[in-house]
Amino acid sequence: MDIASIGGIIVALLGILSGMMMEGGKISQITQPTAALIVIGGTMGAVMLQFPLNIFLAALKQVAHVFMPGKSSGEEVLKQIVTFANKARKSGIVSLDQDLATVEDPFLKQALMLAIDGTEPNEVRKIMEMELDNKSDLEEKIPQVFEAAGGYSPTVGIIGAVLGLIQVMQHLDNITEVGRGIAVAFVATIYGVAFANLIFLPVAGKLKIRAHHEHLIKEMMLEGVISILEGMNPRMIETKLRTYLSESTSSAHEEVHA
Repeated sequence: MDIASIGGIIVALLGILSGMMMEGGKISQITQPTAALIVIGGTMGAVMLQFPLNIFLAALKQVAHVFMPGKSSGEEVLKQIVTFANKARKSGIVSLDQDLATVEDPFLKQALMLAIDGTEPNEVRKIMEMELDNKSDLEEKIPQVFEAAGGYSPTVGIIGAVLGLIQVMQHLDNITEVGRGIAVAFVATIYGVAFANLIFLPVAGKLKIRAHHEHLIKEMMLEGVISILEGMNPRMIETKLRTYLSESTSSAHEEVHA
């Protein structure tokens, strides 16, 4: 589990709810299913209108990954490639055909298969870069879904508040009901702003960081396979590929502090 993601939500909710209760508020005051339905339903509808259904569904599936560790461990991939490099240097690259079953990552497996089949390094790079570009296009659109949701959510919350005020206006003869109704109406605005800034936009940011990391790992895989194909010394391959891990770490820090 990603402790930062889970801890972030817990800290945010505790901070907001604790501050509200210190001022004499109650959680029941902001527990309004109708307001939540308006904000969530309206936001989802707007996002579905903007994006194709397959992109929208792919984005929903990625939500769980926000709370899970990254798919690829850079160090494990690096060790695997260096192992393949040592074996290829001793027994030839064709000997790696026996190890294909142990390769879990489809991208790395495809690159190795092309190399084993005798494909020229330039052709391997060209084919796999096309594959990487196509995958990157989809990975760029998924965070955009949550960014769009973060943009629509506050506005939909205002719509919910206005709808609530319309209902309040019908009971102006009862001042007690008017006061309670106004408080309830503005809960939709709270939901809209909270969903945007505590869920949608942070999720988009985390997915961008994850996608960038995965992209660098894929580039490292490709460079590793081509280096093996070109007969580079395994130690040089390890030194060369380790720069990708350094870049991945520094990029993550830069995006976090941006």
